[in-house]
Amino acid sequence: MIKILRISLFLLFVSPTILAQQSSIYTHDLKEYDRAIALYKDKQYQSAQILFENIKNQISNQEVQSDCAYYIANCAIRLNQMGADDLIEKFVEDYPTSTKQNQAYIEVAHYYFDQGSYAKSLEWFDKVDESSMSYEDQEKYNFQKGYSYFTAKNTTEASKYFNKVINSKTFGSQAKYYLGYMSYETDDYDNANQYFDQVQDKDKYKEKMGYFQADMNFKLGKFQKAIDLGLEQLPKSNAIEKSELSKIIGESYFNLKQYDKALPYLLDYRGKRGKWNNTDYYQLGYAYYQQKDYENAIAQFNKIINGNDFVAQNAYYHLAESYLNTDKKQQALNAFKTASEMEFNLKIQEDAYLNYAKLSYEIGNPYQSVPEVLNAYLDKYPNNPNKQEINNLLISSYITSKNYKEALILLEKNKTPENKLAYQKVLFYRGLEQYTDSNYQDAFSLFKKSISENKDPKFTARATFWKAETEYNLDQYNEAMLSFKQFINEKEAASTPEFINVNYNLAYSYFKLKEYESAITHFTNFISEVKNDNVRKNDAYLRLGDCNFISAKYWPAMEAYNKAIEMKSVNADYAAFQKGISYGFVGKNDKKIDDLEKFVKTYPNSQYADDALYELGNTYVNIENESKAIGTYDKLIANYKTSSYVSKSILKQGLIYYNNNKSEPALVKFKKVAAEFPNSPESLQAVSTARLIYIDNGRVDEYSDWVKTLSFVEVSDADLDNTTYESAEKQFLQNNSKQAISGFSSYVAKFPNGLHALNANFYLAQLYFADGLESNSIKHYEFVVNQSRNEFTEQALARLCQVYLKASDYNKAIPVLKRLESEADFPQNKTYAQSNLMKSYYEKENYNQAVVYAEKVLANDKIDNRIKSDAQIIIARSAIKNNDETKAKQAYSDLLKIAKGELAAEALYYDAYFKNKEGNFEGSNIIVQKIAKDYSGYKYYGAKGLVIMAKNFYGLKDSFQATYILDSVIKNFTDYPDVVEEAKKELAKIKTEESKTNSSITN
Repeated sequence: MIKILRISLFLLFVSPTILAQQSSIYTHDLKEYDRAIALYKDKQYQSAQILFENIKNQISNQEVQSDCAYYIANCAIRLNQMGADDLIEKFVEDYPTSTKQNQAYIEVAHYYFDQGSYAKSLEWFDKVDESSMSYEDQEKYNFQKGYSYFTAKNTTEASKYFNKVINSKTFGSQAKYYLGYMSYETDDYDNANQYFDQVQDKDKYKEKMGYFQADMNFKLGKFQKAIDLGLEQLPKSNAIEKSELSKIIGESYFNLKQYDKALPYLLDYRGKRGKWNNTDYYQLGYAYYQQKDYENAIAQFNKIINGNDFVAQNAYYHLAESYLNTDKKQQALNAFKTASEMEFNLKIQEDAYLNYAKLSYEIGNPYQSVPEVLNAYLDKYPNNPNKQEINNLLISSYITSKNYKEALILLEKNKTPENKLAYQKVLFYRGLEQYTDSNYQDAFSLFKKSISENKDPKFTARATFWKAETEYNLDQYNEAMLSFKQFINEKEAASTPEFINVNYNLAYSYFKLKEYESAITHFTNFISEVKNDNVRKNDAYLRLGDCNFISAKYWPAMEAYNKAIEMKSVNADYAAFQKGISYGFVGKNDKKIDDLEKFVKTYPNSQYADDALYELGNTYVNIENESKAIGTYDKLIANYKTSSYVSKSILKQGLIYYNNNKSEPALVKFKKVAAEFPNSPESLQAVSTARLIYIDNGRVDEYSDWVKTLSFVEVSDADLDNTTYESAEKQFLQNNSKQAISGFSSYVAKFPNGLHALNANFYLAQLYFADGLESNSIKHYEFVVNQSRNEFTEQALARLCQVYLKASDYNKAIPVLKRLESEADFPQNKTYAQSNLMKSYYEKENYNQAVVYAEKVLANDKIDNRIKSDAQIIIARSAIKNNDETKAKQAYSDLLKIAKGELAAEALYYDAYFKNKEGNFEGSNIIVQKIAKDYSGYKYYGAKGLVIMAKNFYGLKDSFQATYILDSVIKNFTDYPDVVEEAKKELAKIKTEESKTNSSITN
C-alpha cells in the first residue's frame, strides 16, 4: 500500500503540461497500433508491416516496441521475405522477456504448416516450449508436429505425437487415420484395422480407407473379403484408385482360381505410372492360359523379358506350352530352354529340360548341336524315367542333326558299342561335306574310317564309292579304278543311290589311265543303263567317241559322236568337229571336207572353229587343192588372230609356195613367221626352209644379213647350243628333276636367246612348280608368255595365274588372267581365267568388274554348278557391297537353286534377310529354321540368321522370343564379334522400347 501511494504521490508532482503532451502522443500511437493489428488480422501484411515499423521507430514504450517487432517478423514470414527467419530470432534476442516469444515460434510453425511447408514448420515446432502452452494449443501443436513428421516419413516421431491426440475430439479421428495408414504401410494390418475401425463412421476417411482395407485383406490372404471391399469401393474411386482396386480384385479372383472372373479386372489395371511388371503380365497370361486362349496367353507371357524368379520360370514354362498348343515349335524350344535354366521349381525345370531336348531333336537347335543337348540332359538327369527314349533319340540325332562336324567330335569322345553304327554314318556324311567343299584329302580319310567301321553294309558300300570319287579327284586314277571295282562287288552296292553311276565313273578312271578298251566297255554299259540323266549320257557318248577315236576305231567313234549330236547338247560342236576329222582317217576326205565346211558355218563362235579351219586347210593340201588350202588358212589368220594355229597356217602357206617353186611369196611368209613368232618351232622351221631358198638362189649374204636380225638364231654357237640343251632334256625325260633343273638353268644362263630357249624356260618353270618352288618358276613362265604365241603359251599363262593367285597378288594375276581368257584354246582354261578374274576383281573391291566376269561365267552353258555357284555369289556379294539389294536378292535366289554347303547357307540367310525387310516375318523365320536344321555346321550364317529371327519376332510382337534369341546369340557366338555387336545393338533397342511399358525391365 505504501509503495503504491508513493508512486501515486510522485505522479501528482509531474508537470500537467508535460503529462498532457505525452498522453496525446501515446494515445495517437496506440490508435496506429490498433490499426496495424487490424491490417494484420485482415492479412494485409505489407501495409501492417510498414505501420508496425513506423510505430516501433516513433514510440519509446518497450512493450509496444516488443509487440511491433513480433508482428513485423510475422509479416515478413507471411510475405516470404528474405531474412524473415532472422527477424524472428532477432525478436527473441532483443526482447527475451516478451510473452510473445513462444507464441512467435508457434505462429511461424503454424503458418508454414498451413502453407504445406512441413519441413520448415518442424524447424519452428522444435523451438516451442510445450510447457507454456494452453491445452487447446497443445493439441493443435501435437497433431501438426505429428503430421509434419508423417510427411517427412519419420513414422516413429509421427506416431509419438499422433498418440498424444488420439483421444482428442478435434484431432483424434485424423490421428487414428494416419496411425492406421502408417501401420498399413509397414504391413501391420492388425493395428491398421483397429485404427481404421475407430474412424470408420467418419465419412471424411471412409472412401480412402476402403482401398486400404481391400488391399490389406488381399495381403492377408482374405481374397473374398478383398473382392467384396474392392467391389464396394470401385464406384467411389478416381481413375488411379480404380486401376489399383481392379488389380486387387483381379488378383484375388486369380488366387481363388476363378480365372474367368479375374480376366476383366486384370485387364482394367493400368499399372504403376502407366507401366506393368512381369508379375502383372504373368497373371493375365496365366488367366488366358487357363481359359485355353493360348494366343492371348502368349501375347502376355512374351512381354516378360529377362525375368529371373519363380514367377518368370512359371511364365516361361506356360508360354512354352502355349506355343506348343499353337504349333509354334521353334518358339516353344526357346521358352522351354529358359524355364529349364531356372532352379526356383525343380520339377518345372526338369520337365522343361525334357521338352527342350525332345524339341531340339524334332526341329533342330540353332544354339547347340542336338547330340550335345541330349547328352547334357542325360548327364543331368540320369535316373529320369524317359532315359531310354532320350538315349534312342541321341543315337539317331547324330545323323538327323546334320551337324556332322560336332557330332563327330562327340562320338570320338564316346565310342560306346551302341554308337558304332552312328559313328560309321557320321564319318560318311562328314566325308561328303568335305568332298562338296573340295577338301579331298580330308574327305578321303573320313571315307576310309567309315569303311573300316563296317557296321552297315550299305554305308560301307557308299563310302567305298565316294572314296573312289575322292581318289579320282586327287589324280589317283589307278586307286580310283580299284575302289570302283570294289564298290561293284559289295553286296549292298545295287541298293545304293550311287550304283546307277558306277559304270560312268569307272569308265572315266580307265579313260584317265589310257586303258581305252575297258573305258569303252563301261561307257557302253552306262549308256545302256541310264534313263533320265541326259547330261551324263551325252558326256558318255562323247568319251565313247574319244576312246574309239584314240583306238583308231573311227567308224564306232563317228557313231558315238552322231549320238551326241542328236542329243543337241552344249558339246554338240565338239562332237561335230571330231566326227568331221574322223572321216579323214577312213579315207573319206570328201566327207571330211563337207563336214568341216559345214562346221565352220554352223559353229563360227565355237572354240573348235580355228581347229576346224586348220584341219580343213591341211586336208586341201593333202588332196593338192592348194588354192583352197591357202584361202582356208587366210580365213583362219584373219578371223582368229589369237589362235595358236596362226603361226602354223602362215608356215603352211609358205611351204605350199616353196613346194610350187614360188620363192618370193614363200620368203614373205617365212619372214612373217620369224618376225611375229620368234623362238617358236614354226619360226625355226621357217628360218631353216628360207635358208634353203637363199642357198638355191645363191643369195647367201642376204640370208646372213637377215639371220643376224633374228635374236633367237645364233648360228655360230648352234652346236654348243644343241648339245647343252639335249643334255638337260635327257635328264628331264628320265624324270631326274634335280639334274634337269641344273641342266636347264645352265642352258638359259649361257643361251638366253638360244635355239631352245623357249623349251628350256618352260620345262625349267614346270620343274620348279612341281617342286613347290613357285617363286622360282615365275621368271621362266614370264619368258614363255612374253614370246610370240607358241605351243607352251597357254599352259604357261595358266601356271603363272596359279602362282600369282596363290600369293594373292591380284595386281599381277589380273593381266595374265586376261591374256589367258583371250588366248586359251582349251575351254576349261578360259573358264578358269574368267572365274578367277571375277574373284580377283572382287578381292580388289572392283565390284562392277567382278560382276562383268561373273556374268561371263554364267553365260557359259558348259560349266558345272560349283563354278556357277561361285559366279552367283560374286554377283550377290558385289550387289550387297554396292547397296543394290534388288540385284542381290535375285542373285541369291538364283544361287539357292544350285548351291551346296556354305554357299547354300549364305543364300538362305539372305532369303530370310529380304523376307524380313518385306515384312514377311513368318516366312523369314521358316528360312532361319531351315538354316538351323539343315546347315547347322555353318555357324556364322546360323548366328546371323538368328539375329534376323529376333527382328522377325519383335515384328510379330513377341518380345520374349526376340530378346531370348539375341541374348543367346551374345552368349553362344563369341567367335563372330560382328554378329554379337549387331545382336547387342538390337537388344538394347528392344529393351529401351519395352521399358516404356514394363517396369521390370532395366537396360
